[in-house]
Amino acid sequence: MAMRWTAAVAVFVSGLVHLWLWWYDGFRDIPWIGPLFLLNFVAGAVIAVLLVVWRSWIPPLVAVGFGASTLGCFLLSATVGFLGVHEVLVGTWQITAGIAEIVAIVAGVAILLREWSARGSAGEPQDRIALRRSHLD
Repeated sequence: MAMRWTAAVAVFVSGLVHLWLWWYDGFRDIPWIGPLFLLNFVAGAVIAVLLVVWRSWIPPLVAVGFGASTLGCFLLSATVGFLGVHEVLVGTWQITAGIAEIVAIVAGVAILLREWSARGSAGEPQDRIALRRSHLD
């Protein structure tokens, strides 16, 4: 559960950085980027809640996708430009969001690997297999 909380905090921090930039740094006035930054915050908040309350493989997978896509768009913006915006690689907000997105990716993958390795050969969690065996005895 600690890894789920780690991933939840990471996606939420990334979302908060995008909300801050949208609200205080004028990103809301940039066509396409403004709405996407606001959407990033909403998505980060929703994914964070889902990671904590829904014990499924879906939220960690979504957290990996969220972190990878957000980081990927930033790297595009910092290198060749993205939707007309050319960002810089280094800055407080860039580093904060970048670290949060890397943590979201790593934590999400760790959760998925742990949960998938806990499944039996038939693809069922070990506790279901044990429960089924106990009913057969």
